[in-house]
Amino acid sequence: MFNSSKILFIMIMMMGTMITVTSNSWLSAWMGLEINLLAFIPLMSDNNINNNSMSTEASLKYFLTQALASSVLLFSIILMMLKNIIIELNYSYISSMMFSSLLMKSGAAPFHFWFPNMMEGMTWMNSLILMTWQKIAPLMLISHINLNFLLKISVILSVIIGALGGLNQTSLRKLMAFSSINHLGWMLMSLNISENYWMIYFLFYSFLSMTIIFMFNIFKIFHFNQMFSLFNNSKIMKFLLFMNFLSLGGLPPFLGFLPKWVVIQQLVMNDNLFLMFIMILSTLITLFFYLRICYSAFMLNYYENNWMINLNLNFLFLYFCYFFSFISIFGLFFISILYFIF
Repeated sequence: MFNSSKILFIMIMMMGTMITVTSNSWLSAWMGLEINLLAFIPLMSDNNINNNSMSTEASLKYFLTQALASSVLLFSIILMMLKNIIIELNYSYISSMMFSSLLMKSGAAPFHFWFPNMMEGMTWMNSLILMTWQKIAPLMLISHINLNFLLKISVILSVIIGALGGLNQTSLRKLMAFSSINHLGWMLMSLNISENYWMIYFLFYSFLSMTIIFMFNIFKIFHFNQMFSLFNNSKIMKFLLFMNFLSLGGLPPFLGFLPKWVVIQQLVMNDNLFLMFIMILSTLITLFFYLRICYSAFMLNYYENNWMINLNLNFLFLYFCYFFSFISIFGLFFISILYFIF
């Protein structure tokens, strides 16, 4: 699964993110973003025979969009350095350019156009890296820019586009991409409240995404009809997979509701009721298409020749998925008990 070059590129990618997060100037932050970008592109070009052309196309799309965002970011950084010399430069315009470039790097609306199509050409493990780790550096830089109006516009567009975009999808990678855009809107809102709230939301989202994507990767699931027909011999696995879906959507009994609960509580305390209404409405739409998948999978008898599906199961990963799924489904219950005890 891993060779020495992959491990090297993963370490360089993590180092680039760490440089960006710990930098004390915009130029060194930009440098960290570029190191991260150049290390992730070789990881995307996976030597998968069936998907080689799509992975090459995805890596090219990723390079072009990230290079565009990086050039805009570098241009705005240079303008910021020149603002003491050129008095006529307006600081808000420079901040808007930097903010837009970082939104494009993270894949938030209205600069989300590259994200779903690129996810379609990637393996599940690369998709997991793109949905979680690759968002850390841009979001940490966004926290240093105080543009509440633009941030709230991006939050509204992200939650709406992420909800509506997933309605007619049959590809699970595109569905997870639109779900990531929706969650990115919540992350931006939690970042606007406090970095601690963003960290809580990001950790919960990463955990739930990892649980689902590990299961997809083990069983090589890429489309809806594979989910319906694959687990006929294992009802427990089918139940765990779809309960994880509902947890990712934020249904209250599950662990995924906890970070959204925290953000909703802070929005109510800050009197952002209109924004809270839009975000909850978009989450109900995402729950609608998650529930539609679950209903179809549990209620319809959808049989195919299971002997045609060749699975090389890694049982260690499978046991990890069982454990993570248990935490995802019953985690909120245990956290509530611990809260009331202590």
